[in-house]
Amino acid sequence: MTTRDEQLLAIRPVILSIKLSDNMSDDERFQNITLRPIIKLQNDLFVSVFKNYIVKHKNVFYQLTIEKRLNYIDNAIHKDIKFRNSLKGIVIGQFTTEEYELYIKNSSSLNKRMMNIVKQRLQSSIQLFENADILKAV
Repeated sequence: MTTRDEQLLAIRPVILSIKLSDNMSDDERFQNITLRPIIKLQNDLFVSVFKNYIVKHKNVFYQLTIEKRLNYIDNAIHKDIKFRNSLKGIVIGQFTTEEYELYIKNSSSLNKRMMNIVKQRLQSSIQLFENADILKAV
């Protein structure tokens, strides 16, 4: 029987572009070995969660220019504490027990790294947030 930790590690994508070196900080190593693969794995869920966020906030997002949409994503992640905590939970729930032990030693710094990666992913997926009603009318 495989353990939860083994199953979690088995489903993570391999990111070939990740480079590890001896002079890398512990936080950077954790980011590359743990955070980036988890966030890549959870990308579709992040997109769905943000689409729901847009709806819950009265679809204001759809009236904004591209630049303001990028800022909207940034503000949602950095200023809406409930939303931010939800995103963190999506990532932390994929940690192995050992990774969680490493995470709690420096959670503040790792949370910043985590949220920046999630923000970049959402911003680079901005075309996925087009209003379906607008697309049907075209």
